[in-house]
Amino acid sequence: QVQLVESGGGLVQPGGSLRLSCGASGSIFSINVMGWYRQAPGKQRELVARITIGGITNYADSVKGRFTISRDNAKNTVFLQMNSLKPEDTAVYHCNADGEIYRSSGLMSGFVSWGQGTTVTFSS
Repeated sequence: QVQLVESGGGLVQPGGSLRLSCGASGSIFSINVMGWYRQAPGKQRELVARITIGGITNYADSVKGRFTISRDNAKNTVFLQMNSLKPEDTAVYHCNADGEIYRSSGLMSGFVSWGQGTTVTFSS
């Protein structure tokens, strides 16, 4: 399977910035889409941003103009640059990836993986 490990969360003040990173490891053939989702306390998980292997991006309306998603295909890593942070951005941010992996049989199969999450919180 594919393991995703996020980093970069932390405590931030309104208007501040953070950069999240997520690296994927495993028997990866390709990762078609990588994305960031978030789940605030008492709310459902929602899409923040995602990016295709070709670099096509889409964002939640609430983060457009403030967040930028990018990826390093060679390193199977995705980043989320978050600027002008607001208290409503408080959440656990989860990395997501879907693509194909090599099986021991020599064939490939699809996968969808989630990271454990990294927390973004605001200081008063």
